[in-house]
Amino acid sequence: MARGWESKDVESQVEDRNIVAEDSGNKAKKTVEDTQRETEKRGLLLSRKRVANDLETATHPNHRKSLEAALEHLDKKIAELS
Repeated sequence: MARGWESKDVESQVEDRNIVAEDSGNKAKKTVEDTQRETEKRGLLLSRKRVANDLETATHPNHRKSLEAALEHLDKKIAELS
């Protein structure tokens, strides 16, 4: 009886390993374009965060307009990549 239990445990471990391997295989199938798109989107999100932080502290009206325009532009670019 103990031997049967061990074999079922080993079988479940093998199944778990196969599932993990399949998931890893799916991640590896990303194209170069997908990777570049994700990288570009990450960079745009970081830029958006920086501009939003600058906008919170900006006091000069012209500087605020410029930052608002930059924020709008970044939002459009992010939407295009999504």
